[in-house]
Amino acid sequence: MPIEDAATIEKILRNTKTIALVGASEDPTRDANRIMRFLLNRGYTVYPVNPRYSSVLGKACYPNLASVPGPIDIVDVFRRSEAVPGIVDEAIEVKAKVLWLQFDVIHEEAAARAEQHGMQVVMNRCIAVEYNRVL
Repeated sequence: MPIEDAATIEKILRNTKTIALVGASEDPTRDANRIMRFLLNRGYTVYPVNPRYSSVLGKACYPNLASVPGPIDIVDVFRRSEAVPGIVDEAIEVKAKVLWLQFDVIHEEAAARAEQHGMQVVMNRCIAVEYNRVL
């Protein structure tokens, strides 16, 4: 069952160091770009993930989660809901701790699969909105 309570979301955000942002964009008008900037400004290490780019906001961009150097605390997803099952497969492989699906990104079956593999799941919530709400 996806996490909704503020105390758990606060704990996740406080204990997070690294975020892989799937669907990163160079376009400053895109939410993925604005949220990546927001997270970087709050001290998180953010790895942009998008095979279309070599860098985003001056950070090396990776084609997939397996290419990200080091452990991933949160996989933050800015992709359409139908892409989530494949992202969950990758997140399981890299042993991510949390699957975070942004506003309007909903996939109940993939979320359940992530939970079965030990991940916490936050679904249909913006990480920046939640950060401002609980921290």
